Amino acid sequence: MEIVCGIIGWVNLEESILEKKHMMETMTEKLSKRGPDDMGIYGNNNVLFGHRRLVVVDPQGGRQPMTRQLEDKRYTIIYNGELYNTEELRKELLEVGHHFHSYSDTEVLLTSYIEWGIDCVEKFNGIYAFGIWDDYKQSLFMARDPLGVKPLFYTRVGNHLMFASEIKALLAHPLVNPIVGEEGIAEIFGLGPARSLGHGIFQNIHEVPPAHWLYYNKEGCKLKRYWQLVSKEHREDFNTTVEHVRSLLIDAIERQLVSDVPVCTFLSGGVDSSAITAITANAFKRDGRGQLNTYSIDYVDNQVYFKADEFQPNADGYYIQIMKNFVGSNHHNIIIDTPQLAAALEDAVKASDLPGMADVDSSLYLFCKEVRKNATVALSGECADEIFGGYPWFTRKEDIASNTFPWAKSMTERRNILSKNFKNIAIEDYVTSKYEETIKEVPRLEGESPADHRMRELFYLNLKWFMVTLLNRKDRMSMASNLEVRVPFADYRIVEYLWNVPWEMKYYQNKEKGLLRKALQDILPKEVLERKKSPYPKTHHPAYRRMVQQIMKEILQNPTSPLLELIDVTTAMELVETGGDSLKKPWFGQLMTGPQLLAYLIQINTWMKEYHVTVK
Repeated sequence: MEIVCGIIGWVNLEESILEKKHMMETMTEKLSKRGPDDMGIYGNNNVLFGHRRLVVVDPQGGRQPMTRQLEDKRYTIIYNGELYNTEELRKELLEVGHHFHSYSDTEVLLTSYIEWGIDCVEKFNGIYAFGIWDDYKQSLFMARDPLGVKPLFYTRVGNHLMFASEIKALLAHPLVNPIVGEEGIAEIFGLGPARSLGHGIFQNIHEVPPAHWLYYNKEGCKLKRYWQLVSKEHREDFNTTVEHVRSLLIDAIERQLVSDVPVCTFLSGGVDSSAITAITANAFKRDGRGQLNTYSIDYVDNQVYFKADEFQPNADGYYIQIMKNFVGSNHHNIIIDTPQLAAALEDAVKASDLPGMADVDSSLYLFCKEVRKNATVALSGECADEIFGGYPWFTRKEDIASNTFPWAKSMTERRNILSKNFKNIAIEDYVTSKYEETIKEVPRLEGESPADHRMRELFYLNLKWFMVTLLNRKDRMSMASNLEVRVPFADYRIVEYLWNVPWEMKYYQNKEKGLLRKALQDILPKEVLERKKSPYPKTHHPAYRRMVQQIMKEILQNPTSPLLELIDVTTAMELVETGGDSLKKPWFGQLMTGPQLLAYLIQINTWMKEYHVTVK
């Protein structure tokens, strides 16, 4: 399995680029943190491929770029991802006469393309971003997994098409410039830290959206969606639905335990991570794989300063202890100190190439670095809230009735932060247009009531926006630490099935994720099963607020700070003086409140400085 790696490709169908191999080496080196163990370069007249790899299985047989030949046709692949149905595909391909030289899923994926062409993506169950060069057809085929777990950016400059796992690799090419226009600013200040699907923030840098492929040859570039949700009547009764959810979840988790290196789980004591941990622990016991290692995150003195509120009703520690004892795991509690957290805001920007979720990012970056000291593969609980309905906005009447993204309702405050030079950017209109575009895409079910369709819209918004933001965060922060993180709830089969389960079932007993809780009834201890949702933990230490206030004050007082070009200094200083509390609503979601907004602005400044961003 080849998940921990980085890919980069460069195609020019009009002229030879082979003599520019040294440039490909420089670009590939930018992805070294995604794969520290090995680097491979492939080149012919019209194509250069680069690959960085962390060896998890089959050190020689899984090397990339990988080339295979069928008669007089040659195909070369670079791939970041993991197929969870590798053996089923291998068996099917063997039956039609193909042969394999390795045990890697890279070869299975490439052979699938050789056999089925662009339709191969309809056969895959996994997470992936890849590029395949067909030498015979002089064509490039790229694809990204259905939910967007693995990233895939691209740009076209003249006759050149380049693609990569991360933006930094594209920016290493002399023809690609770090320019941000008004639309990019609207993304950062109107939607950020979310991004429109396919948007790369920098001018002329795009991302292949989830569930899309891109085909490029001398006739041009074609981008097409290959998978989408279909609305249909749910015909199973509640008990059957519960069993169906349970079996899908167990199968998704157990498929993702395949590894030649030790597997661990992230454990917060919430329902999602506890479900993954319990099912993994059961599989370990059954298969004689020894004691499961579990990891959680906390902050220095958080138990002293934690205050329960609507968004974070309880702390994790008590529930983690219950789960540790219940499954008999070897648990590691990683404690992040406040100065580390503030310092790592810069590391988080460099990992994601963009401003992100402030200390929600930097804490995950530090956490993954610590986990990586003892583990290579981890399972995490992202995506459960989006598909089962775990967030407050699934039940708050004003959010259900609102006509915007329920996690970003601070439009006036967002616009007011901008400097007078950019006040003419119609942020509200931009965000509204993105919201309305998404709503128009929602697959309708004939005869469905307006209330039921509105709930469908909310789930679609969460899948296409909020979930993708969290998946981007998890990929960049973990990959920057060479840690492979798998997300079983993002199995497309679970998402497809849950899409048509009525809200009344998902909200069983008027509890968020009630259906999931019912499906886990004899898998989790009662206290954990009944725990009210509490999001990813953040620091409550007042020293953190003071630190980001001080950093932000220094930025505002330094006339060379690039952020000053974008923001209104008076408004920003008011935010600093109040510790961000002059922002009356959360900037994003449930976690990005006062100090996190200051940290987000710090990240924007860091990003502009480190990436030499030009605003046009």
